[in-house]
Amino acid sequence: MARPVLSESVTVTANAVHADLLAVLAAVDCGQPLVLTTGGGKTLPSGPFEVKHRSLQLGLRTWVEQQTHHPLGYLEQLYTFADLDRGVEDGRVISISYLGLTRRSERAMDSGTGWIDWYRYFPWEDYRAGTPACVTRTLAPALEKNASKDLRQRAARAFGLDGHGWNEEFVLQRYELLYEAGLVAEALRDKGSAEAAHPDTGFAMHGDHRRILATGVARLRAKIKYRPVVFELMPPAFTLLQLQRSVEALSGRLAHKQNFRRLIEQQELVEETGQMASDTGGRPAKLFHFRREIVDERAFAGTKMPLVRA
Repeated sequence: MARPVLSESVTVTANAVHADLLAVLAAVDCGQPLVLTTGGGKTLPSGPFEVKHRSLQLGLRTWVEQQTHHPLGYLEQLYTFADLDRGVEDGRVISISYLGLTRRSERAMDSGTGWIDWYRYFPWEDYRAGTPACVTRTLAPALEKNASKDLRQRAARAFGLDGHGWNEEFVLQRYELLYEAGLVAEALRDKGSAEAAHPDTGFAMHGDHRRILATGVARLRAKIKYRPVVFELMPPAFTLLQLQRSVEALSGRLAHKQNFRRLIEQQELVEETGQMASDTGGRPAKLFHFRREIVDERAFAGTKMPLVRA
């Protein structure tokens, strides 16, 4: 799907169009992928685009910093959602989303704001220990029992069932299939059902925020394979094992240790700091830092992270 192009200005007419700005702000901490949320984990940082905002990005930065007290670093436009059924009573709403990469901060945040492991929203996406139990225990049987033939076939491809391989980038497709099958809480809510969703279908979010989060996770999983954006999530100095664990956390797949280190070294992405990390729980490990100048030195071909395929 082609990436949408949107100019850095939007005209908002009263009672006609409501433009909202939303941020999928990702970090990695202790080998777990995190997303910054508001509303007790129910919403992504967001706010309306206002006439006083000089640009979409500046408007988003203002809302995120006001709501979370967390400054934004790396930021790119993610997607624009403007479905007709996403309207409000007195007009139409357009949600302009961005993907931000940062490091977890311990600075004080407002009540209800915090970092949450994104696999709590998508428990079926973590394949680091093999096929998640929720897939075989709940999701696959429910899809087989309740879904149409067409949806079951699409689910088999998306979830790696019936001999199909698992593609970690199909995050949005999997969530939307579960929504279409009426298995996630948002689908039950939108149908006006009082039925509770199964815990294996993850934490629900307000509106379509989980759909937007799925879009951000998918974009990041794809991007770490061909651009060194993972280093935006790393501390200034890190071990190669910490780097590998971060890539694995984001992708939900394991990486081959020797191949991973060989590719990192061949592409000259990092260099030794001359210091050692002593808090590894074992032998001290060398500390490295990202060679940021390499992006300017040559047309960067990609990181080509070697993920293990089941």
